[in-house]
Amino acid sequence: MSADLHWFKQLWQRLWAPMDVWLFYAMLIIYVMSLFLLYSADGQDFGQLENKTLHTVLSFALLWLIAKTPPQILSNFALPLYALGVVMLVGVHFFGITVNGSTRWLNLGIARIQPSEIMKIAVPMMVAWFFQRYELNLRWYHYAIALVLIVIPVGLILKQPDLGTATLIMASGLFVIFFAGLPWKVIIASIIGFVAALPLVWSYGMHDYQRTRVLTLLDPTKDRLGAGYHILQSMTAIGSGGIWGKGWLGGSQTHLDYIPESTTDFIFAVFGEEFGLIGNILLVAVYTLILGRGLYITLHARSLYSRTLAGAMTMTLFCYAFVNMGMVSGILPVVGVPLPLVSYGGTATLTIMVIIAILMSISNQRRQ
Repeated sequence: MSADLHWFKQLWQRLWAPMDVWLFYAMLIIYVMSLFLLYSADGQDFGQLENKTLHTVLSFALLWLIAKTPPQILSNFALPLYALGVVMLVGVHFFGITVNGSTRWLNLGIARIQPSEIMKIAVPMMVAWFFQRYELNLRWYHYAIALVLIVIPVGLILKQPDLGTATLIMASGLFVIFFAGLPWKVIIASIIGFVAALPLVWSYGMHDYQRTRVLTLLDPTKDRLGAGYHILQSMTAIGSGGIWGKGWLGGSQTHLDYIPESTTDFIFAVFGEEFGLIGNILLVAVYTLILGRGLYITLHARSLYSRTLAGAMTMTLFCYAFVNMGMVSGILPVVGVPLPLVSYGGTATLTIMVIIAILMSISNQRRQ
């Protein structure tokens, strides 16, 4: 019996070894919360709940595999993954499937995928890999080339059009450039240049529906039943939750179907209505724990590749959570960004789990 217990203990230690304790338990807390929330948001139906569980189990298997792989081995996949993503984005332009006016999907026969999701991982990996090659001899033109590597997929995604995803992917790449040591004077000059270019971006770089979203953000009451409907209903749901919330399954805005996309983009409104300000604070605290752990891993990373990639992955998670909560709360325009580990969606779940897996891989390298 003791031999069996010893064998089981060794097996458990091998399975547990790749896991970062802080990231794992924070991820587990959010996942358990999301099951209760999704059951309520989906009208107390088990359909999406079962699918999310399946997505999570499959993603967890991939998480374990990636977390067990050293970062330098993962870096070998950066260039092929980036090239594959760009080719698929070009394929979307010529052969993509159009849904609700946007051409974002590619039919591979056995499945329909959204190549832009691949680029959320591929772009920061590629830019980090590029900087690692020239770590000892970085010049200004290396930063310019890195910017080109970011702009290529971002431009292809903007043509779909998908401003929200393009912005997040650009941010993930720029985070790598920042953590690679971009001088502050360049950063400040870039910010000033971007602000100065905003009138041109508004007039020539944005579609009509994108400008409408910005104007709606400033005053959603101008079109209560049209462009402002999403923001007004989500703000009403969050406000009606008060401090303690209406209780699980007690959200009237949710169960009367006033909240659009209640299981995906606007699931935070469901959470705010049912669990109130206290629930929101607890959720933000868990996200803060993940972000803090990610920055700790970044600070103690052993190589330029690991440091820049960990920093980019951490800040990308922050952007996901901040943008989703911001748009649902009415402080940012409405864009199609899911709430990490909470919103329903197989591709979104897979992307977030891969990001956490990369952080675990870099954390394991630090402990070795």
